[in-house]
Amino acid sequence: MRRNSRARLGVSLLLVAGALGLGAAPSTAAATPAAGSAIPAPSAYTLDAKVDRALGAATAGTYLDAKTGKLVVTVTTDRAEEQARATGATVRRVARSAAQLDAAMETLEAEAKITGTSWGIDPRTNRVAVEADSSVSARDMARLEAVAERFGGAVGIQRVPGEFRREVLGGGAIYGGGSRCSAAFNVTKGGARYFVTAGHCTNISANWSASSGGSFIGVREGSSFPTNDYGIVRYTDGSSPAGTVDLYNGSTRDITSAANAVVGQAIQKSGSTTKVTSGTVTAVNVTVNYSDGPVYNMVRTTACSAGGDSGGAHFAGSVALGIHSGSSGCSGTAGSAIHQPVTEALSAYGVTVY
Repeated sequence: MRRNSRARLGVSLLLVAGALGLGAAPSTAAATPAAGSAIPAPSAYTLDAKVDRALGAATAGTYLDAKTGKLVVTVTTDRAEEQARATGATVRRVARSAAQLDAAMETLEAEAKITGTSWGIDPRTNRVAVEADSSVSARDMARLEAVAERFGGAVGIQRVPGEFRREVLGGGAIYGGGSRCSAAFNVTKGGARYFVTAGHCTNISANWSASSGGSFIGVREGSSFPTNDYGIVRYTDGSSPAGTVDLYNGSTRDITSAANAVVGQAIQKSGSTTKVTSGTVTAVNVTVNYSDGPVYNMVRTTACSAGGDSGGAHFAGSVALGIHSGSSGCSGTAGSAIHQPVTEALSAYGVTVY
């Protein structure tokens, strides 16, 4: 569900380069969907949107059941349960309402806004899931835990390895202003072709190339960062690139639609540094506090990423889900990739994937 919950993430951004038919060479094999996560059918996205319209804040969130693949709606009242069942979704009664979870996040924001931490709603556990990276001191951890204890089991804290940091790298994918990023998805409007990418990338430069020092392939026509993290570039080289994502194994994935990610679902990320990695969506309505300012309504996943991966594509099958924004890196197979929902960018610019 996508309410304006004020989950905060104290994290620096990573610039990324994922590939979208912009001439990237094949590399490692594409990752398979993460174990223990469900691959949603197109109907699951449709049902999630229907539930959002019907219940709004009357639900404590939705998620995809990893075993059945069915959408589960969490509710706390008889009225909400009745409304949820009317949509055709599976219903689960939980102890905490959306208002209670939002209140916990507002308190964390007011009293424990610590760099290197994040929080967002995990409807599977019906609690606020807090992460603290290795930079958070023992004193700050004690402060965080003291605030969390006031909410009992409504708030859970987990240490994560690595640190949220800014990493702008040279080389690879698309280039502008001496930095590299990536095109997330190719899009179209009125016959013109564009690509969407991260707004912190399009803020860097108006002109973009497919190779370092190469001729320009496109010009920036919109950029939104902070608050959001998306931008759009119009192709000016006369090309008509395919609407595909590079799988880095000699093949591509055709993207035919876009949707909002659902907690519990499997996703894949394509980026020039870590290539194709897989993960699970673990929280929505996450706000990221970058040094440049906050970015709202983000999505947290377990996909691996690294410096040079920002702006890349988050997707599931042929469905576009998000634009890679930032991460604390990756430890083994456990990552913390954050993405900007792509549907927001498509709506802002009046474009569609193809």
